[in-house]
Amino acid sequence: MEWRHDDGVRWLESELPGARVAFTTRVGGVSPEPYDSLNLAILTGDERDRVRDNRHRLAAALGLDPAEVLIGRQVHGADVAVHDAAPAPSAFAHPGPDLPEVDGQATSRPGLAPLVMVADCLPIALAGPGRVAMLHCGWRGLAAGIVERGAAAVDATAAAIGPGIGPCCYEVGDEVLAAFEDLGEGVSEGRMLDLREVARRRLEREGVGSVEASGLCTRCNAELFYSHRRDGPRTGRQAGLAWIEDTRKSE
Repeated sequence: MEWRHDDGVRWLESELPGARVAFTTRVGGVSPEPYDSLNLAILTGDERDRVRDNRHRLAAALGLDPAEVLIGRQVHGADVAVHDAAPAPSAFAHPGPDLPEVDGQATSRPGLAPLVMVADCLPIALAGPGRVAMLHCGWRGLAAGIVERGAAAVDATAAAIGPGIGPCCYEVGDEVLAAFEDLGEGVSEGRMLDLREVARRRLEREGVGSVEASGLCTRCNAELFYSHRRDGPRTGRQAGLAWIEDTRKSE
């Protein structure tokens, strides 16, 4: 993964077979504290117009049409929506509260960009032959099988795991630890859970042979990332996006 920036917007970029992936930071937007500055979510108290500006800034930096970014209302579940066209009107380009409840987005259409929002959960991009997906992976979604559903939706061969809360900061209870006992040793130390390792092992079980992970902890890096566990509910959201580049635009 490599750092990229454009017009003040900073993101971490990865390449998967046939696809590009971007994991955003909080850098380069217009929102004031406590959402400073590139907050992409409207459900934690930031003003809608500022969020809209931030989303359009991000799309411009990535060379995407904001109307073709796919989002849902995330509920820590395992559902993955498959799209062959952009919804109209666009809930990303024109922020609104009425969204389908879904924690993963997938498509085979070039130019469409599946997106999930995170503030400690893992954003995971998947790529298969001519298809991409982006998944919102907290412990509940991982336990419920979102990796398995996402991998099946795109016949995934490669994945990129973006920044999320690290094992340095993710203390959990017995219920959470029990959900991943089947993965064996090495996914936790005491009560500290390694979500990245959980995701990696689930991906390997699904035959995803190439897995790249950022290794960055959102709670530890306040200058770059929002963190629900560090800041509480009144904070912003960064995002993970993946897309097949539309070669028609360069013709």
